[in-house]
Amino acid sequence: MPSQKSKGKVPHILVVDDEYFNFEMLSAALADGFELSYANSGKSCLSSAIANPPDAILLDVCMPGLDGYDTCRMLKNTPETKDIPVVMVSGLESEQEQRAGFEAGCDAYVVKPFSMQSLLEKIKKVV
Repeated sequence: MPSQKSKGKVPHILVVDDEYFNFEMLSAALADGFELSYANSGKSCLSSAIANPPDAILLDVCMPGLDGYDTCRMLKNTPETKDIPVVMVSGLESEQEQRAGFEAGCDAYVVKPFSMQSLLEKIKKVV
């Protein structure tokens, strides 16, 4: 069976989350339309995004070390990654948290728990 790539490029999404379980859930839900890769920290996200630039980044906000806001700022201030759309994913739903995400440079903000449909719509908007 020919891969989807032969029909056209499948969008590559880099999922950044310190919980591997979340990546597994997203993989199961998004595998049909996207190629997914995983980074477990803000630091590994930055090196991965420079080495193999994705079409979009799904970025968890609450991570140890470099959190999602700092990671997003760094992505948006790095020439090689500044144009990659970032969708922040967070359990923090206050307006203040969302504003902080957009101020850090994210292109969309999705609050957990989310429906896969709403996440898919946000991804499709930015890719």
